[in-house]
Amino acid sequence: MSMFNWQEKSAAVLASGGVIGPHERLPWPQTGAMGVQHVIAMFGSTVLAPILMGFDPNLAILMSGIGTLIFFIITGGKVPSYLGSSFAFIGVVIAATAYAGKGPNANIGLALGGIIACGAVYTLVGFIVQAIGTGWIERFMPPVVTGAVVAVIGLNLAGIPIKNMAASNFDSWMQALTFVSVGLVAVFTRGMVQRLLILVGLVLASVIYAVLTNGLGLGKPLDLSGVMNAAWVGMPQFAKPIFDANAMLLIVPVVIILVAENLGHIKAVTAMTGKNIDQYMGRAFIGDGIATMVSGAAGGTGVTTYAENIGVMAATKIYSTAVFFVAALIAVLLGFSPKFGAVIQAIPLPVMGGVSIVVFGLIAVAGAKIWVDNKVDFSQNKNLIVAAITLILGTGDFTLKFGQFALGGIGTATFGAIVLYALLNRGEPSARRNPSTPAHPG
Repeated sequence: MSMFNWQEKSAAVLASGGVIGPHERLPWPQTGAMGVQHVIAMFGSTVLAPILMGFDPNLAILMSGIGTLIFFIITGGKVPSYLGSSFAFIGVVIAATAYAGKGPNANIGLALGGIIACGAVYTLVGFIVQAIGTGWIERFMPPVVTGAVVAVIGLNLAGIPIKNMAASNFDSWMQALTFVSVGLVAVFTRGMVQRLLILVGLVLASVIYAVLTNGLGLGKPLDLSGVMNAAWVGMPQFAKPIFDANAMLLIVPVVIILVAENLGHIKAVTAMTGKNIDQYMGRAFIGDGIATMVSGAAGGTGVTTYAENIGVMAATKIYSTAVFFVAALIAVLLGFSPKFGAVIQAIPLPVMGGVSIVVFGLIAVAGAKIWVDNKVDFSQNKNLIVAAITLILGTGDFTLKFGQFALGGIGTATFGAIVLYALLNRGEPSARRNPSTPAHPG
């Protein structure tokens, strides 16, 4: 079947709230609306990551769209995923470029060379997986590990909206009002409105924010002057890579985190859809790796399959790859529109924070769902210890330094889960590891 030959679902299926699989699609108007929702879901993190590294946010949006199209083509349109800016690169990029944290990164070329090298190694891993399968990866990263890594991604990001997106008590209340709005839409609406819960909740909360601030004088008023002054069409700021051995040695190890993230995301999609897409794992790695190289070559950030969008899929039960194809096209167009960037940046920060709380929470729950669907046995101490330590390392942003290289949060949790499982599984009594003995998978 052609990658563009989706089966359209009937209105009755939509009304019943049924699952829309990767090979299926909504009618095109609804697909377009879902695409917009996915663009909004990825936007906050995709823009925040380049800002923290001194990259051009509009270029990051453009390359996220191009990267998603590359991923779509290489996976044959079979894997529903959106590729956005990866937070795993932030620490190593800052270390490699000595970025001071404000304005454009003067040494961005060093980071780009490392990002391209990381993408190349990632692509090589994909070809190995394509040739011999994922068994060697899954031995190191069984469901107890991948579930913990996916959950940690959401838990580690939790501090962003709670600590950095609410400057006052009013902002905190607006965050609460926002996630309550999303929850009300999710539970008490039906049909397409329910499936657009993130987008509808965000718009509703933004309107309430404007009434309370611009109308009643509470909090910081909604400011649309940036939207009015921004150009409709404009070029992002491209940059050239510089290949420096020290910078590449700092950045390339991020590939392990990207592999774990992508593996966990695909396992999460498999768990949610009930359709095993492991056969496309190698292609997914290759697609992500090539997209990262293309992004780095243009001056953009490294990219990864986005948990934010997986969270949206979990909430809407729509896994159609057509939605991501449309979202990618929208992102490419919007990457050349400074006015769009101004519109999104005009969304009140506490409103975006409230939406982020919902999305990051859904990511964490998707990790727990991997455990449930794979019947991970937590009566086994190895599983209990691996999950417990991984969650705390990631949530607490535990950091280890190796000279100039710092591994924190998601990185230490990922490595910790893999190493701990290998160590504890090796030390398990042989009777417990005997394949002939019935046991729940670990």
